Amino acid sequence: MTVPPAAPDPNLPPQGPASPALAPRRSLRVNTLIIMAGTLGSRLSGIVRTQVMALFGNTLLDAFLVAVKVPNLLRELLAEGALVNSFIPVYKTLDDAGRRALASAFSGVLIAVNLMLMALGILAAPFIVDLLLAGSPNVDRALAVYMTQLVMPFLMLISLASVAMGLLNADEHFRESSFAPVAFNLAGIAALLLLPDTATWLAFGWLIGGVAQLVVQLPALRRFGLLPTPALRGHPALGRVLRQMAPFTLTAGARQFLNLYVTRLLSNAQLFPAGTQSGYFYAETLFTTVNGLFVVSPALALFPRFSQHAAEKNWLEFRTLTVQAIRTTTFLAAPMSALLVALAPYAVSIFNLRPDFDLTRFVAGTLILRGWALALVPWAVVTLLLRTFYARERAREAVTVSALGFVLEVALYRVFVPTFGLLGFGLSTTISGLIIGTALALLYRRALGFPTRAVASHLIRVVPLALVAGLVAWLVSRLMPAPGFVVPGVIGLAVAGGVGLGVYLAGALALGMPEVAGVLRRLRR
Repeated sequence: MTVPPAAPDPNLPPQGPASPALAPRRSLRVNTLIIMAGTLGSRLSGIVRTQVMALFGNTLLDAFLVAVKVPNLLRELLAEGALVNSFIPVYKTLDDAGRRALASAFSGVLIAVNLMLMALGILAAPFIVDLLLAGSPNVDRALAVYMTQLVMPFLMLISLASVAMGLLNADEHFRESSFAPVAFNLAGIAALLLLPDTATWLAFGWLIGGVAQLVVQLPALRRFGLLPTPALRGHPALGRVLRQMAPFTLTAGARQFLNLYVTRLLSNAQLFPAGTQSGYFYAETLFTTVNGLFVVSPALALFPRFSQHAAEKNWLEFRTLTVQAIRTTTFLAAPMSALLVALAPYAVSIFNLRPDFDLTRFVAGTLILRGWALALVPWAVVTLLLRTFYARERAREAVTVSALGFVLEVALYRVFVPTFGLLGFGLSTTISGLIIGTALALLYRRALGFPTRAVASHLIRVVPLALVAGLVAWLVSRLMPAPGFVVPGVIGLAVAGGVGLGVYLAGALALGMPEVAGVLRRLRR
C-alpha cells in the first residue's frame, strides 16, 4: 500500500499551483549537460587553484585548511545543502507573487543569521580552532586562529550565492549558477598569483573568490525577474521552509562532528606528520571533482523535476525518474570509482608542479583517495535517494538516517584508522554509505515502492564491469613512468585511464546497456 508524503500544512492559505508555465521545462538531458559542464569547469579550475596552493609550505597551507574548515562547517546548514533541499520544494508550490515574497523574506532572515554567526565566529576563533586541533598538533595554532578570523565573512558570501543558486535552479535556470564556482576559482587563482605570499593575502584571496561567485549570478537573477529584496518580514510559507531546514541541524551537526573528528585525527602529531592535512585536501579535491561531475550534477538537475512530480503527486513518474537517475549516475560513477582506486598515485601527482614534491602530502593523498574511491557508488545512490525525500518534504526521515550514518562513520574511524591507517577513512565512508543507502531504500519502499529489482539488476552488471576496467587500467599503469610529478601523472591518467574507460564502454556495449548509447552520442557530438 502506498503511503503518500506529508500533507500540506492546513494552516497555510491557499497557494497557486506550481505551473510549468511559470518556468518552461527544459530537457533533463540539457539541464544535466549544463550542470555537468559547469561542474567540469569548476572542478578543473579548482584543480588549478589547488596546484597553485600546493606551492605553499606545510605550515601556511595546513593552517589555512584548518581555518577554512570553520565557515565550511556552517555552510552546509545555512547555504548549499539545507537551502536548496528545503527551499525549492516549498518554492515550487507557490504562485509567482508568492515566490517573490518568500525569496525576500527568506534572504532577509538568512542575512541576519549570518551576521550573528560571523561575529560569533570571529570572537570565538581561538576556542573553535582548539576544538579542531589535537592536543599535540602538527599545525601552527596561532596562524590557524588568525586566518580563521579573516575568512569568517566567507560564510555570508557563500550563503548569498546559494540563495541565488536556489532561485535560479528552482526555475531550471542552471547555466549561471553552475558556472558561478568557476568564477570563485578563477578569482582565487588570480589572487594567489598576484597577491603577496602571506597568510593575510591567502585568506583575502578566498574572500575575493566568494565575492566573484555571488556577483556573477546577479545579472541572471535580474534578467529573469528573480532578484530578491531582502527584508525581515514574515511569509506564510517561510515557516514551512524553516521546518524543512530544522532537521538539517541534526544531520549537519552529525556531519560536522565527523569533520571535527577527522581534523583532530589529521592534526595529531603523534599519528601523522605535518603535511597530512594537505594530502587530505588533495584527495578531497579529486574526489569532489569526480563526485560533483558524475553524481551531484545529475542530482541537481533532477531535483526540480522530482519536486514538480511530488507537488503534482505524480508518483508513477516519480518512481520512473528515480530508476532513471540511479541507473545513469551509477553507470558513470562505477568506472570512475574503479579507475581512482587503480590510478590514485597518478591522480594525486597532478598537484605536484615541482619535481621535488612533498612526499608526505603525496602518500597521504594517494591512500586517502584510494579508500574514498570505493565509496563513490554507494554515495551516488545515497545522494539521489536523499533528493527524493527532500522533494517530498520528508526531510526528517532522510536527515535522521544520515545523522545516524555519520555517527556510525566516526565509530568506524576509531576501528579502521588505527588498523588500516589513512585507508581507514575511505573504508569507513564506504561502509556507512552502504548502510545509509539501504536504510533510505527501505524507507522509500515503504512509502512509494522502491524499484529494487530494476536497480539491483543494473548494479549487478555495472560493478563487475567496472572492476574489470579498473584492473586493466592498473595493469597498463605498470608500464607507465613512475608517478609523483605532474608530467607522469597526466600521462598515466590519460593512457591507463583511457584504456580502462574503453574497456568499460566496450563491455557495456556488448551487454546492450542503454546508458552507453547516450554516452556514445555525446562523444560523437
